[in-house]
Amino acid sequence: MPNNAPTLGFLLNDVARLFRKRFEQRAKDVGLTRAQWQTIAYLARCEGIHQKALAELLEISPISLMRVLDNLAERGLVERRPHETDRRITLLYTTESSRALLDDGRALGEATRQDALQGISDADRARLYEILEQMKSNLVTACRMPADKA
Repeated sequence: MPNNAPTLGFLLNDVARLFRKRFEQRAKDVGLTRAQWQTIAYLARCEGIHQKALAELLEISPISLMRVLDNLAERGLVERRPHETDRRITLLYTTESSRALLDDGRALGEATRQDALQGISDADRARLYEILEQMKSNLVTACRMPADKA
């Protein structure tokens, strides 16, 4: 008889997908896509980053990021500035408008987390975070060596 229980990877993926879906439901009236929210959030943490590095952080192609950035720049939510010494590089910054939106996004994120964690005790929440942090640490370490060496 086959085991139909989801694997850990599938379960984590489903939870992440549903987090995104619920966030998008809450954020639909703000008028930003998930990709735009994510771009602004990462950029706020890394002010002055260049496009290629931001694309790597977001795990998308620089060309895909360019379209998102163009849209955000047109809306006054991202500012492009030339690099001081290398004119081939454009540095990216959030604007006052996008920083204000991030406060809204954080509130939407908190409401989404509350949806997800409803009925889970504080102790279980703390343990969940500990376990996920350990899993992340394990995988970061594992990813530093070739898969055939593991």
